Amino acid sequence: MNFDLTEERQMLQDSLRRFLRDKYDTAARNKILESDTGFSADIWNGLAELGVIGALFTEDQGGFGGAGFDIAVVFEELGRAGVVEPFLDTAILGGGLIADLGNEDQQAHVEELIGGALQVAFAHGEPTSRYDLNQVTSTAKVDGDNVVLNGRKAVVVNAENADMLIVSARESGEAGDENGISLFLVPADTKGITLQGYALLAGGRAAEVTLDDVSVPASARLGEAGKAFKAIEARVAAANVAICAETLGAMETATRLTREYLMTRKQFGKPIGTFQALAHRMSDLLIEMEQARSAVIVAAGNLEAEYKARETHISAAKNLLGRAGRLVAEDSIQMHGGIAMTQEYELAHIAKRIIMADHRFGDTDHHLERFIALAAA
Repeated sequence: MNFDLTEERQMLQDSLRRFLRDKYDTAARNKILESDTGFSADIWNGLAELGVIGALFTEDQGGFGGAGFDIAVVFEELGRAGVVEPFLDTAILGGGLIADLGNEDQQAHVEELIGGALQVAFAHGEPTSRYDLNQVTSTAKVDGDNVVLNGRKAVVVNAENADMLIVSARESGEAGDENGISLFLVPADTKGITLQGYALLAGGRAAEVTLDDVSVPASARLGEAGKAFKAIEARVAAANVAICAETLGAMETATRLTREYLMTRKQFGKPIGTFQALAHRMSDLLIEMEQARSAVIVAAGNLEAEYKARETHISAAKNLLGRAGRLVAEDSIQMHGGIAMTQEYELAHIAKRIIMADHRFGDTDHHLERFIALAAA
């Protein structure tokens, strides 16, 4: 089986890598992290012009990619450079749901998003939901021609910068039911929405979102009433492929920085990388890297597969990337010593990204349990 990139994906990878190498160094990122928005509009618009956002959507949706391997190529490069801009939340989750479920009028927003003019955020997780996608207690009550939303949403990434929120709410059933969950496209300045924003450890910003009698027209609903769960599950599957690929790219940067440091730092007149104990530890990291790459390839290749195959491979990849990523981050820091903990050094940010990626959409323990349950089903 040939795992080489197609010519189009190779061109995308090369152009994205060049752009980030020229524009996204440690100093530039630290400046972004210290900003009020937590992302750079110039970088966002530059990558949109490069076609990066379009690569995450199918041709029918106005893009030129959208497959699992397109997502993996883009996010591996974003992870390698430690990019903090909210591509996952705006394009894969929010934009993807609009593209999957939206009517003709709503689909027009996808074109704006691909062009870089529109920011969205997916307001789904709640204070008590943890990793369970069906734990939705926010409510949506029909009131004449409108729908009134009430509830709280937790850790809504990019909420402060979003022009629109995609809000999940329950129209019927109980918390834990898959049926009854609907999605609504809500302008961020709608009366009744309150945001409490904060910076995230791995970069970017999120907010706690309170919905207090937020009234939207029934036309704001995405798709059929109460039938949004499968679309949410499919989009989170794509997000898991993205975050696994991003972690792989970050792991590549961590091992590269460690290898360079080991061959530069000297003791007893020799590079410390020539010492057997450190050489063996470095070899272990490279082995983990190859296993991680294989897992990402399998997950990306099964993103369009039937439900059980898709979710089994994604949970397997998420578990492996979580474990391998932690090992790479911790060993890279230990082999560097104190310099790895300074914000001015690239590895400090990269290690945070690797560790925190494990906690989005389910950590290693969650996905191990899920893999066992899916395999036994």
